[in-house]
Amino acid sequence: MALDKKSIESLYQKRAKRYDFSANTYYLLGIREFAYRKMAIRALNLEKGNTVVEIGCGTGLNFKYLRKHVGPEGQIIGVDLTPEMLSVAEKRIKRNGWLNIALVQSDAAAYQFPERVDGIISTFALTLVPEYDKVIQKGAAALSPGKRFVIVDFKKSDDWPMWLLSLFVIFTRPFGVSLDLADRHLWESVRRYMALVEFKELYFGGIYLCVGETT
Repeated sequence: MALDKKSIESLYQKRAKRYDFSANTYYLLGIREFAYRKMAIRALNLEKGNTVVEIGCGTGLNFKYLRKHVGPEGQIIGVDLTPEMLSVAEKRIKRNGWLNIALVQSDAAAYQFPERVDGIISTFALTLVPEYDKVIQKGAAALSPGKRFVIVDFKKSDDWPMWLLSLFVIFTRPFGVSLDLADRHLWESVRRYMALVEFKELYFGGIYLCVGETT
């Protein structure tokens, strides 16, 4: 059963300090997590000086890759539900001396996007938000014309046998993933509010990259 917000926050509160290490669990399944993160960031088509919002930024694993695209003159806004995850992200920011990253503790559904942002990204996070459609709608409204909302997340593969799906859930359950989330088709919301310019299945259909662009 899909976890509610309190359960999600409690789960990531407990996992925050060891999240970066435990995320390596994905590699046991052959998931090229960081390759997918980089792919998503490239798909944003960011330029130096741009402003980008990350929904579900967690401990800030994407920050160094985002900074390569927006430069020190750009701005990165990281939004996350869990204070403990943001605390780890804050330490990462201070350790690297990054001055252009702002952190916001907020439920994604309640977050008010700045106007005229140049990109929005979520990697392995937005599918956990029950109001994902509302988040995508608000994000699309906040993007400047021709800018992109990029999502990388899990999906149920029609090509996987049930035993493999069950094994996948066992490995990903510590991160709040369950088969119930298969009913959350975020790409349909992207298509509803933007032009869906790319939808690519990865990891034999178990992960997808979705790119929406405003007109």
